[in-house]
Amino acid sequence: MEEKNIKLVLSYDGSNYHGWQRQKNAMTVQEMMEERIRMMVGEPVTLTGSGRTDAGVHAKCQVCNFRTRSGIPPRDMKKGLNSLLPEDIYIREASYVPPEFHARYSARSKTYEYRILNRREPDVFLRNYVWHIQRPLDHHAMAEAFGLLAGTHDFSSFRSSGSGNLNPVRLVTRAELHVPEAGFLCVVMEADGFLRHMVRNVVGTLVEVGLGKMSPARFGEVFVSKDRRLAGIKAPAQGLFLVDVKYPEIP
Repeated sequence: MEEKNIKLVLSYDGSNYHGWQRQKNAMTVQEMMEERIRMMVGEPVTLTGSGRTDAGVHAKCQVCNFRTRSGIPPRDMKKGLNSLLPEDIYIREASYVPPEFHARYSARSKTYEYRILNRREPDVFLRNYVWHIQRPLDHHAMAEAFGLLAGTHDFSSFRSSGSGNLNPVRLVTRAELHVPEAGFLCVVMEADGFLRHMVRNVVGTLVEVGLGKMSPARFGEVFVSKDRRLAGIKAPAQGLFLVDVKYPEIP
């Protein structure tokens, strides 16, 4: 039977997984997915994701693809996989795509959100989904600093060591700070690609601005310095969500 290329769109709570990418001694989302798909199609598969989320990071819209000779139609595969997967992973969509489609390399942009709970009292029900910061944050100063990132720039200042990306230049098309309700902040960042821990490093540095430890002007200086040592801490993983991945229109 002819090999088919299948695209999946899924959501997952990353709290119980050691990130997306398969590892030797820890359960990951990729491993869980590949095991369940193998049970469905009766053959080993290799799942390619749009990005490698870290341990504890969540996804509202992770896109992946795999190749199979199985004749199971996508609508049945979606139903079957959701019956096999644990409750913290859900397949939202399944479809055939052209052979050349690649979840990572075909993507035009990805959007991440980082969520902060900014009030004195924690919320035990949100502890796995926000970064709780007790001291008040200056939203206006943070928004001013964050706006400096829009456009095409070298993001070396916000790249963690160990990154496999040789080119640190990225195009950021959205850099927005939202306050959906009192006590909450949402940092939204869309780009054509992201460096290792880039969003978390940006957020950690923005929090320094919000706490008055760094001015927006100093944030800009750190940004252009291309020196990670001058930036703020890496924000905790649990506040980060992959929320969208955009592709060229598939004929």
